[in-house]
Amino acid sequence: MCGIVGYIGKRNAAPILMDGLEKLSYRGYDSAGIAVIGAGDRITVRKAKGRLENLAALLAASPAEGCVGIGHTRWATHGEPSDLNAHPHTDVKGGIAVVHNGIIENHEALRRFLTAEGAVFVSQTDTEVIAHLLKHLYRGDMKEALLRAIAMLEGSYALGVVCDAEPGVLYCARNDSPLVVGFRDGEGFIASDIPALLSHTRDVLFLEDKEIARLDLGGVSVYDAYGTPSHHELFHVDWDIDSAEKGGYAHYMLKEIHEQPEALQKTFAPRRPQTPGVYEWLPLSPEEARRLRKISIVACGTAYHAGVIGKYAIERLARLPVEAEIASEYRYRDPIIGEEELFIAVSQSGETADTLAALREAKRRGARVMAVCNVVGSTIAREVGEVGTLYTYAGPEIAVASTKAYMTQVEMMVMLAIALGELRGTLPRQEADRMLRELAQLPAKAHQALESEPLLQRFAAGASQKKHVFFVGRGLDYALSMEAALKLKEVSYIFSEAYAAGELKHGPIALLQPGRLVVATITQPALLEKTISNLREVTARGATVVAVCRESLVEKVEGSVEQIIPIPDADDLLAPLLAVIPLQLFAYCMAVSRGCDVDKPRNLAKSVTVE
Repeated sequence: MCGIVGYIGKRNAAPILMDGLEKLSYRGYDSAGIAVIGAGDRITVRKAKGRLENLAALLAASPAEGCVGIGHTRWATHGEPSDLNAHPHTDVKGGIAVVHNGIIENHEALRRFLTAEGAVFVSQTDTEVIAHLLKHLYRGDMKEALLRAIAMLEGSYALGVVCDAEPGVLYCARNDSPLVVGFRDGEGFIASDIPALLSHTRDVLFLEDKEIARLDLGGVSVYDAYGTPSHHELFHVDWDIDSAEKGGYAHYMLKEIHEQPEALQKTFAPRRPQTPGVYEWLPLSPEEARRLRKISIVACGTAYHAGVIGKYAIERLARLPVEAEIASEYRYRDPIIGEEELFIAVSQSGETADTLAALREAKRRGARVMAVCNVVGSTIAREVGEVGTLYTYAGPEIAVASTKAYMTQVEMMVMLAIALGELRGTLPRQEADRMLRELAQLPAKAHQALESEPLLQRFAAGASQKKHVFFVGRGLDYALSMEAALKLKEVSYIFSEAYAAGELKHGPIALLQPGRLVVATITQPALLEKTISNLREVTARGATVVAVCRESLVEKVEGSVEQIIPIPDADDLLAPLLAVIPLQLFAYCMAVSRGCDVDKPRNLAKSVTVE
């Protein structure tokens, strides 16, 4: 959500800032702007509503030149998307410029105080309060002003700050919002995510909450909330830069769907037991696994849907009660956390604000915590610790709609279920070994599932103007349908909803009418007859049914649906990982057919760093 960049060095800052903002545009935004300290130590601000192309056109007509600057892509929270509400924001005289990710919860009280002190506000944003507050507190040392300001700010923030009285310095600070700092060969960089820095440096540090950093041509200094210097180990980023580019695909989403076979392999390979029954990657001893009484899997959006499949898998193999919960609700319902309970936070970015808050609440109440996360060094990973974090190794995911991150989260859940099942004695070793062999075969089968793309392209061409789509399934297929419905909503803007197939007759069937499109997932043989019976109720009302179906079940499904999308056979717990591929492709093809901006859906952000 939103993107921050900053630069200090000897080159012109504006092109570097614009390149960084482009690298962060996948996060979602509705306006953009930069502030540069130029000749005469004056701050020049350029900002524009809409896409970065609008800002680029503004800069072409009216350049902003200088060697120190900050930039921002805004996702509106306080105030509508507009030129005026776009960042950066300045104080009255324009001598201090600020960019901000997050939400300042006490901005109204601060606004009243600062107005009484003579500040004149021109925007509807909470961010403008920070610029005026810094001006009010500034006494010749921006570091001291920032330290005093963050003691007064309530809420979440990542800040980039420049000041005309200190033209050779770039400042930043964070609390509950990610911020990365890099320095190389006399140049300093800040950003809200690593991709913005990769073309400049691979050695970065992550600010902790309530810390500030001061960057000048000599290097970086970090201070805690009391102004005491903080030492940070550098983190080396070993991503292949090309993995964050489209690589010839029309969209990042399509590229990332096609990267899923490789992602599955990267998640599984480091964790395949070298000795049968020994799961060295699991941060639980056999004794601790046996003593567990309950697991809570807590996440948001797509990660929550992975957690629902995790619930099915762990309960089936480990015979352990599991609750899959929405993070934004978890800490507000006074959760009951007992002894021998495990809390698992699931997040692609490792920065999801609601999931992070739920994790902290669980820790406060004494739960044992783990995390399933894609981004090394992220806030959730640091809160849990390296030992307790199960990285998915999916690689950079740029499209807002998650695909390969979801796939690897589900795979991680199944692997966790296998390990817990064997350690708890509820899954025989022979059966565990069989499932592990099937996991090893999954990437090859995922390649086969990708072959459904031409069929889905043809189908979407004729179905893309549908206004409503139902997704149905039973058991694991219902859990998968939830994710499929979300994908279609996200990228095509078609109203879609998932229903447990057995629940159709309890209300939703009233919505069926001739021509309504229903997508059924059929991967669980034990529920086949029940599902087919439900689909007959659907077709009897004139609805069109498309089924994603295991090859071994195709003959039994034919005649009950209009179109079948076959997937390779696999273990019952692994089949949903193959079925999700055509469902992702279906959402993608529908969005393309409708002319939607697939990688940057409206109103959405990749990393939701505010509640």
